[in-house]
Order: sequence, then C-alpha cells, then structure tokens
Amino acid sequence: MSLRVGIDLVSVAQVEDSIAAHGERYLSRVFSEEELSDSRGRPERLAARFAAKEAAMKALGRGDEGFGWKSIEVKRADNGQPTLHLRGEAARLAQRRGVESFTVSLTHEHGHAAAVVLMETTHEHNIE
Repeated sequence: MSLRVGIDLVSVAQVEDSIAAHGERYLSRVFSEEELSDSRGRPERLAARFAAKEAAMKALGRGDEGFGWKSIEVKRADNGQPTLHLRGEAARLAQRRGVESFTVSLTHEHGHAAAVVLMETTHEHNIE
C-alpha cells in the first residue's frame, strides 16, 4: 500500500476574475453541471473545487496537460462529505497508477480556498 498527497491553494478573487472575464465559457470548461449547482453561485465553493482538481492532479503526478478539468469532478456524498469522481483520461491514469481510493478535504476562508487529496494505491508506484 502506498499513499500520495496533493494540496492546492486558490485565491477566490482569481476565480471571480475568470468568471468575470470568460463567463459561461470558463464555467462550462472547468466545472460540471453538478459542481455548479452544488456551489450555488458562491465563488469560494467553486474555488475549493478548482483547488481539489489541482490537488488531485498533483497526487496523480500529472499537471493539467492531457486531460480536461471536468475529468475530475467533486461531488457531495449523502452525508455532505466531498468526494472525487474521475472519468476519461484521469480515470485511466488513476487505474495505471493502481489507485484504490481518493479522500478529499475542502476549505475556504478569508478570500482563499484550499484542498487536500490523499490517494491510496494498491502498490508502491513510481510516478512517471
């Protein structure tokens, strides 16, 4: 069993600026409909989800090259806990890395949002 961690910090103002500059084009490129609905238009919640996507990419050992932002989705479990769901190339990369599970924690306060992603793999694996 091996653990990898990814962490990211995002300025809420940067997300607000991206929304102001690019509107729906930015939102639909980065976030799923469910993420947008769950965030209820609150930029700090969107910033936390953006941070989670970045943290997951770091835990996977990959930058954002090679797969789209929406291939990593932050959903809310029935108990309110955030969960990560991967699809497409992100899911294939996780499978190649032997990922068994992800745990994600989100926070936002005073103009910043952060996320930590813990990735548990089935075996020791060097990140390419």
